[in-house]
Amino acid sequence: MQLGYFAMPSHPPEKGLKAGHDWDLQTLRWLDELGYEEAWIGEHHTSIWEPHPAPDLLIAQALLQTKRIRIGPGGFLLPYHHPAELANRLAMLDHLSEGRLNFGVAASGLPSDWAMFHVDGMGGVNREMTREALEIILRLWSDEPHFDYDGQFWKVAKPQTMFGFLHPHLRPLQLPHPPIGVAGLSKNSDTLKLAGEHGYLPMSLNLNPAYVASHWDAVEAGAKKGGRVANRNDWRMVREVFVAETDEEAWRLSVGGMMGRMMREYFLPLLEQFGFKEYLKHSPDVADSDVTVEYCAKHNWLIGSPKTVAERLEQVYAEVGGFGSLLVFGFDYSENPQAWHNSLRLLSEEVLPRVRHLVPKPTAAAAE
Repeated sequence: MQLGYFAMPSHPPEKGLKAGHDWDLQTLRWLDELGYEEAWIGEHHTSIWEPHPAPDLLIAQALLQTKRIRIGPGGFLLPYHHPAELANRLAMLDHLSEGRLNFGVAASGLPSDWAMFHVDGMGGVNREMTREALEIILRLWSDEPHFDYDGQFWKVAKPQTMFGFLHPHLRPLQLPHPPIGVAGLSKNSDTLKLAGEHGYLPMSLNLNPAYVASHWDAVEAGAKKGGRVANRNDWRMVREVFVAETDEEAWRLSVGGMMGRMMREYFLPLLEQFGFKEYLKHSPDVADSDVTVEYCAKHNWLIGSPKTVAERLEQVYAEVGGFGSLLVFGFDYSENPQAWHNSLRLLSEEVLPRVRHLVPKPTAAAAE
């Protein structure tokens, strides 16, 4: 099993934009020093709890301040970007990263973002735009010499050479493209099917493990459609994690700290607006009113001493059928940075060695 990080990024509303950005940079430096493999940075436009609209600005700075960790958007909201402009920008960023860039894509899930960009998210147009934009980006990065793309949402050309020296030339350092990751939420997630169909990296967001277990069905359905064999080692699992010296201290620092505050003031009310609290329940019999911060800490979070977290992680692993990477869900602990750094350190140095044996077995088809 490998360790990574998934940041929305989340910051409390009173935090200034630069102060939040600086906290994220500090966290990414820590992750690099502690041996974490990768970090994914989200994009949002209308949420004061998820205030970063341009993950590549953070990524570009972080790449200069780290040495080995892979970093990428988690992901770029493709409906809100012209695919040709984004393809060129990402190609340049991959060269600046010297091959450490991951490329996360997403369709956008906030109605307020849909409204700002006049995108029909309720009707699924955002997902259609995501598919079309990604197709264009990958064609622009391919060896295809020239084409005219007349799509439903964009018209893009890869023109032939003009005047003997003007032509599209920007391609990523990692060919044919940087690793592509997609995050999923629902049982029959179209984005997770897309991951399976094309061999992209699937990421399951921080929901109840019993519910998340169904995500692999979507990945395998997509893989079957694409004539591929899905590999559980590629599966990333996003979890709230807090490790401390004792279970009591971890509970106090998580439920009683920024993790609990963000969930209480933002994440739980947001999911309730969508009718998504069911995604956090370990049983459908649980009433929505019972899905509190304390409930999530007990049933969904990985919190406690290194021994407790390792045991809980092994339970989650078995419950979902196995996965390759644990992605720590990021929070702003700038009011208590040592506690957050210590949690990240304990996870890497004391929890991870206890779960190294958790390696997904290949499917029968993959083993042949």
